[in-house]
Amino acid sequence: MRLRTKAREIALHVLYQIEIVKRDHKEALDGYLAYEPQQEEVIVFSRALVEGVIKNLDYIDSFIKKYVKNWDIDRMAVIDRNILRLASFELLLLDDVPPKVSINEAIELAKRFGDVDSSRFVNGVLDKIYRMERKKKGELSNDTAGEGSSV
Repeated sequence: MRLRTKAREIALHVLYQIEIVKRDHKEALDGYLAYEPQQEEVIVFSRALVEGVIKNLDYIDSFIKKYVKNWDIDRMAVIDRNILRLASFELLLLDDVPPKVSINEAIELAKRFGDVDSSRFVNGVLDKIYRMERKKKGELSNDTAGEGSSV
């Protein structure tokens, strides 16, 4: 498994644990890493992801809420919600990860840890966020803004 893929997986586990068990994010991440030691690059990126999502949670959730219709974010499956948060953080706030990589990695996490429909749901939401944010920035022409979304 690639290092950043492993870091995303760890971040997802930690975000899930934070939400279910109500642990402090630093305690949860340190506990996970003590149980399953990792290479330094994995530790650094997983820590950046967890801390970035926690620090920007309201901002990230506002974007997710804007692009999911007929869904209350609090009623989403915990795993789907946290996959969307991770990928949205990467799409909106990290410059060193290509958007399509973030989306593809999120889809793979959803296939691995979500239910049967999670990957399609995650793909549709992230595609909307990516396309609409690029359109707002003038990076995407109107004729391609709706292509590719399956949800």
